[in-house]
Amino acid sequence: MVIESPPEGPRYMGQSYSDYNSDRCGELPLAGSPSASAGGASTLRCLLVSSAADYSDEVVRGLISDLDSPSVESQRRAVMELRHLAKHSPENRFRIARAGAVPPLVSLLSHQDPQLQEHGVTAILNLSLCDENKGPIAAAGAVRHLVRILRCGTPAARENAACAILRLAQLDDLGAAIGRSGAIPPLVALLETGSSRGKKDAATALFALLAAKENKARAVEAGVVRPLLDLMADPESGMVDKAAYVLHRVLSGPEGQASAVDEGGVPVLVEMVEVGSQRQKEVAMLSLLEICEESAAYRKMVVREGAIPPLVALSQSSSRKTKDKVEKDATVPHGNPIHRCLRSGESAVVSEGLASGDAEKTGKRVKCSAIGDGGVFRWEVYSEAYIRRHMSDTAQTSWSRPI
Repeated sequence: MVIESPPEGPRYMGQSYSDYNSDRCGELPLAGSPSASAGGASTLRCLLVSSAADYSDEVVRGLISDLDSPSVESQRRAVMELRHLAKHSPENRFRIARAGAVPPLVSLLSHQDPQLQEHGVTAILNLSLCDENKGPIAAAGAVRHLVRILRCGTPAARENAACAILRLAQLDDLGAAIGRSGAIPPLVALLETGSSRGKKDAATALFALLAAKENKARAVEAGVVRPLLDLMADPESGMVDKAAYVLHRVLSGPEGQASAVDEGGVPVLVEMVEVGSQRQKEVAMLSLLEICEESAAYRKMVVREGAIPPLVALSQSSSRKTKDKVEKDATVPHGNPIHRCLRSGESAVVSEGLASGDAEKTGKRVKCSAIGDGGVFRWEVYSEAYIRRHMSDTAQTSWSRPI
């Protein structure tokens, strides 16, 4: 995540969150619509339009003029053709916006016809894929219309509105304004109740909006933590990674930490550290560190859930960037959350947790002892086979660090 978040963040999130929902709804005219009744000729025309790299500026201006037609059918046809023109061609996205399409397209977002609205929001999304167009789209007042569509649009329109909001949130300082416009509650609702695609689009948009500090509290108030934890705990959702990265951003605020603990997030994160993929383990570890950062009570809770053995092991096998974050200020007394868990005031809890259930969870037994007055803990990790041999061989792993 962008590093208020986990390692490798921008590259990973760029890959995982760039599968925009661009122009998925209605590749061909929708069944039952007037444009569908035009038959194969209309369909062929749309396909030709979508691939016409040399479509003239004059024709584009004509389509834009039709957006203001009193005929809903003419408006539908024009917006659908503009949408297809902008679908795959960066050059067309720029040309269409330069020709003045943005204001009338934004006006169509408030139209009562659901198909026209759906085509309009998809056209706006496709145009927003050109960075130069994002400013004019925002300036034309698109955000409030997109938020309204998020609340009450068709399923496909809601999904594409979420993706368009993602694009606009990438503008400097606009993420906070989008949050103030009321976008976060309907995005959380889409995360909870949307289709598989809708959930991914909602998570994508929330991730972008949570880059603005003030939006973290809004997301917590809207109830974002519970659906994120549910998705993280369900591998079949296909959302474990996305949800974990969004949650990590939420946890950088105190409201998010309290909500995650209240909603039972610590066991979910500990389990992810133990059995998740390497990337999932790393983001879960960093999320646990956020929870531990300022609260002794939360640190004790994390310890009692058996987090220390897998955290220690992971801190030694993670990427360099993750190791740097985990071991920041390691030489400063109480400077690192893991080390704070091991402070003398909490060492009894640590030892108790490690000596009991953790052996069953991890297949390993961990022995902890304080050495000398310098506050150094030594961790010795033994396999069960080693224990059965009465600890006659050398420990598999040892770790010591000043705290």
